[in-house]
Amino acid sequence: MNSDSESDELLQYNPNRLLDTLIENLRLKNDAALSRALEVAPPVISKIRHHRLPVGASLLIRMHEVSDLSIRDLRYLMGDRRAKFRISDKQFKPKEGAAPKEA
Repeated sequence: MNSDSESDELLQYNPNRLLDTLIENLRLKNDAALSRALEVAPPVISKIRHHRLPVGASLLIRMHEVSDLSIRDLRYLMGDRRAKFRISDKQFKPKEGAAPKEA
């Protein structure tokens, strides 16, 4: 295997690499044990493995707390190489025609 294909593989989103590394680092047997360690339902891990559910921020933080791996390392393991996260300014603006909330 050449280094180009290895680097291409590392750049692609792959949550399985993240989950497998967590299982190995925490010395767990399987996904069920990982779900217990992360305090999430087992189907959550299955959905992440099958690319039906993204790894959310709260789960990423929980992985950090349990594993002592940095958020940057966890993101790198799953193939997320973004340096910055940008939140749309539309998320913080009230909808057109909506009445402002009273305190």
